[in-house]
This record gives sequence, structure tokens and C-alpha cells, in this order.
Amino acid sequence: MPTKKIKILYTIPNFDTAGSGKVVYDLVNGLDKTKFDIEIACTHDRGDFFKTVEKLGCPIHIFDTKTVYRPYYSLWSRLKPISRFYKKNGYHIIHSWQWSNDWTEALAARLVGKKWIYTKKAMGFNKHWKIKSVLANFIITINDEMKAYFPRKKSQKLIPLGIDTAYYNPELFEKQSNDFFDIITVANLVPVKGIEVLIKAVHHLNDQRIRLSILGDHANAYGTKMQELCESLNMSGQVRFLGKQMDVRPYVAKSNLYVIPTLDEGRKEGMPMALVEAMSMGIPILGSEVTGIKFVLKDFKELLFRAGDYKSLADKITSIQKMTAVERQVLGANLRSYCIDNFGMEKFISAHEALYFNLVGSN
Repeated sequence: MPTKKIKILYTIPNFDTAGSGKVVYDLVNGLDKTKFDIEIACTHDRGDFFKTVEKLGCPIHIFDTKTVYRPYYSLWSRLKPISRFYKKNGYHIIHSWQWSNDWTEALAARLVGKKWIYTKKAMGFNKHWKIKSVLANFIITINDEMKAYFPRKKSQKLIPLGIDTAYYNPELFEKQSNDFFDIITVANLVPVKGIEVLIKAVHHLNDQRIRLSILGDHANAYGTKMQELCESLNMSGQVRFLGKQMDVRPYVAKSNLYVIPTLDEGRKEGMPMALVEAMSMGIPILGSEVTGIKFVLKDFKELLFRAGDYKSLADKITSIQKMTAVERQVLGANLRSYCIDNFGMEKFISAHEALYFNLVGSN
């Protein structure tokens, strides 16, 4: 049991490629600094958001806390620098936000008697996830379907990801009105995100008043494919690819509808923060009926559509478009209130503080 503060190391691949970086930032920012000493380890310092994380003032180590498994006979030699790093810095808890099924980080911690926990961010499970879960002192799940992966693991708890609803607040932005119906989606452009479903749904509606904005890095094969799809459908003037944006709030604030069209395949969704951010911004939302999205919208089932079915999505878009401005405003306000009650940052931070105290045996 520590006699002073609890010292925590957060490990994360980087602060450039995933929405969980903002969640870690908010968690570090919100923890009681009179009770916790906090450090971060990540593999590189690229990306604009890393500069924001640096402003937190906590030590950031550019250090890879995981290694390759094979060859197994020499694994110990690769684990030693990681274990030495943990021991030298005197961490009480290592909290992993790694997305992969790597378990070497956990083994390195257990070899020197350090508490190692992880937040399960994405769906999917295999033998390496099983090893990782056995080695973990505790597992945090972020949706209600994840616990089925480790039914015998008592040391687990559902703690949905939190969001700073004061930051994602529609009142900070002036609402613009025009003759268009603006739809927006925010995603890292990879095939599982199903952007083609959204594009085809808009095309199917054949309504030039509908405009679609796609935020996310499209400088890849899938992004190129989506742009080519728009060209083949003569939609280049109707769909805008706006690239990755550090601050999505102004774009969401001036939109009439947010859509997340993830496919029911591959990694699916753990708890998509772009969806929660849009919810907090108080605009209507539609989401495909897949794990993670279903969890976030479990009390708004009418806002779900069949994954991969662009006609089902088109029907849902029409139902939102036919609403009056007041009706859309009421729906958005209800979504924001639900977000505050269920995914607020204060609740998120309190749950983590209580867990950390329990793990180290403090009062």
C-alpha cells in the first residue's frame, strides 16, 4: 500500500490515430492530483494532439511498453527493459489503453509485482486476448457485451468512456440555418466504417438539398475508393471530404444529422466516441445496429438501422429530415441530456479513482 500518492502509468500507442487519446487526456486532467501521481508512456510524439497532452504537465515517456512474442525462448531478454522501466519509476498501477491483444506489457508488469489493468476498447477476442485477460489484475469494459469474453473473470467492471460535456456543448456555437439538410460523419476512414453505405443512402434519396460532410483522414486506399464512388455516382458536388480535423465541434454544430454507418464485421465498435461527441453536441443521430453503437443508443432504438443496408439508412434519414426544426431540436436535447447522465466525465473519473484505491488497498 502506498504511503503517499498512488503512482499511475498510462500506456497508449500514440495520441494521433484514435479517439481514446482524448479520453485518456480527460482522465489524466480530471484525476485528483493530491491523491495521484500520473505519467504517460507512448511510442511517438507525432500529431497535433500530442502538443495538447504535453500541456497537462505530467511526465511523458516515449517508450514502447510492449514487445514481440516470438521467439519465446528469448522473450525474457526483451521483457527485462520494460520490467526495469516499471520498477525504476515505482508505479503502483500500469493502466493500459493499448488497442491490440499484446500481453507482453502485462507480463513485464507482473514479473516485478506491479498491478496491471487494461481498458478493453474494441470488440474481438482470441487466444492472445485470453492470455492478456488472465494476466490482468483488472479489466475495464466499455459496453455491456464485452463481459462475455471473460465470464469467469471477477475482477472486471463496466465503466463507459466519459466525455467532457462542457467542452462538447452546442451553446458554444451559433446555429446556422440554410436551405440544405447537412449530414456529417466523423471516422478514421477504414473499410469497417461503412462510409459507402452512407454515400449510397444519400444517393438513393436523390435530393440535392442533402449535403454530406466526411471528416477523417482519407489519404489512403479506402479514402480514395470512397472519393471514386462519389465521382461514379455524380455526387462530387454533394459530398465533401474534409480530412482530419483537430476540433470537430464547429462542423457538428452546424449539421442537422450525425450518422455512424459501421458495418457488422471485423472489429466493429467498442464505444465510438465520435458518436458520443455528436450526442453531446445535441444534434439528431443515426447509427448502425452493431455492438458499441447499440450500447450508446440502447434507449433510442428508433435511431438504429440495419448495418450495411443503405435503403434502411435512407428511410431513417428521411424520417429525421421530415421533422420540424423544433422536433429535431428536442431530439438533440434529449440525446445530450442522456449523454450527460450516462457518459459524463465526473462519473467516469470517480469510477476510476475508486477502482485505483481498491486495487492498491487504500481507503
